[in-house]
Amino acid sequence: MSLDSGQIAKIAALSRLKLQAEQAPALEQQLNNIMALADRLASANTEGVEPLAHPLSLIQPIALRLREDAVTEANQRALNMANAPAAQDGLFLVPKVIE
Repeated sequence: MSLDSGQIAKIAALSRLKLQAEQAPALEQQLNNIMALADRLASANTEGVEPLAHPLSLIQPIALRLREDAVTEANQRALNMANAPAAQDGLFLVPKVIE
């Protein structure tokens, strides 16, 4: 997949980037290189490859240090809600963002 100048302009607008006319060809080339790399990665045969929990586990054994999922602090809801500018039923009230 390759991007054309119209798509580059749309991406710049969505990203709120000011794209100068002289920068557009270089940016188009760079983004097309990234898309080509993504296509190459997507076409790689990964059949039978086990996912790694850590990149180094391929070359050395890694023991994940997992701790027990246990409560370590007491419930302090009233103390936490004391600084809330607006609260209702133990929940923070926030202004509506999306109309």
